[in-house]
Amino acid sequence: MTAAPTPGQTVGPFFGYALPFDGDNELVPVGRPDAVRLHGRVLDGEGNGVPDAILELWQLAPDGTVPQAEGSFHRDGYTFTGWGRASTDRTGRYQFTTLRPGGPTPYFGLTVFARGLLHRLFTRAYLPGAAPAALRSLDAEADDRGFVFDIRLQGADETVFLSYTQD
Repeated sequence: MTAAPTPGQTVGPFFGYALPFDGDNELVPVGRPDAVRLHGRVLDGEGNGVPDAILELWQLAPDGTVPQAEGSFHRDGYTFTGWGRASTDRTGRYQFTTLRPGGPTPYFGLTVFARGLLHRLFTRAYLPGAAPAALRSLDAEADDRGFVFDIRLQGADETVFLSYTQD
């Protein structure tokens, strides 16, 4: 027997109460001397903030290695796991407290979950000037405490989203 395909389901809007956890957006403590902030807004096609999105961040350690430590859900203030999760506020703003990623082309890997999306979206926020020429729109901007990166889900200035194949 073959089953007929079923329509896709959008993800959410359960993010605000099902996915956040204490310290989720603090990959390192806020007061740590080498801490940086990655922050911005998630915007819809009309430029309005998306109030109930969740972003996940994946990154290399400052020395360019892949963190192998366990404990992403239980922050201990010392262990850097290279992973975090941030909710947007009612204006679409998010922020992470983390370390500057290392490697030859340093970037923050970001996954976006939001109401109305059939699948999560993948993008990158490169440190200023680090993005390959074809992806300069993915350069984050430096500010006084770290980096700003806005994510536009639709429209003329839509963020470049990446696709991944699973083998």
